[in-house]
Amino acid sequence: MSEAKDPRRIEIDPSDAAKENFIPVLDRGFVRLVDFMGGDMAVVEAARVSFGQGSKGEERDRRLIDYLMRHEHGTPFEMAVFKFHVKAPIFVARQWFRHRMGSYNEISYRYVEVADEFYVPDRLRAQDAKNKQASVVGAFTEEDHARGRALIEEAYRACYARYQELLAMGVARELARIVLPVGMYTQFYVTYNARSLMNFIRLRTGEGAQHEIRLYAEALSRLFERKMPWTYDAFRRFVLQPEEKGLAGAA
Repeated sequence: MSEAKDPRRIEIDPSDAAKENFIPVLDRGFVRLVDFMGGDMAVVEAARVSFGQGSKGEERDRRLIDYLMRHEHGTPFEMAVFKFHVKAPIFVARQWFRHRMGSYNEISYRYVEVADEFYVPDRLRAQDAKNKQASVVGAFTEEDHARGRALIEEAYRACYARYQELLAMGVARELARIVLPVGMYTQFYVTYNARSLMNFIRLRTGEGAQHEIRLYAEALSRLFERKMPWTYDAFRRFVLQPEEKGLAGAA
């Protein structure tokens, strides 16, 4: 595939890739934090506004966040907002959009021509014999992995060639795209408040989540931790590791 600049792609400044708000995911994807509002103190201030109070110092403020998280008082966490730019395979995006607690806007392949960017997994996974929606690793030889990757790439190339032929015939982009597979990359913007973001991370980093979307959820988790370290710490202890939920602490 050519690495030349392609007007169909949303280009990222190379300097962005070195910044802490940009995390590569899979072979060609990424998560980029575009904008952020609020933070740990926004949660504290929202929780105490009922009493006309604000910060009481770091120790007590952190204990308050722990209290809110442990007792599932979620509203104050809605005062912090994240906006992400995501590049992911279409099948990942379709799973992602099932989470209705965010605002989404996706690139439209009715308006722009699809770039020849598609996801090829490093390793094949076999179907789990017991769980219909799960997969397992370790079932294939190195030769199997090589052959499987070759088959995937061959299928992609064939589909993309047919897509280009349809466009050359004058077929509309909105119709020509129907031959493309769900492994093609798409891009979208998504906005979450911290409460919704934690719910997404909780669900999509779980053992039942598909490997590919789990990697994106982990990337979001890293960006979340960088911006709201107190909240993330409480989230990790009381939600992601619920065995710590019973720990005592005063607000």
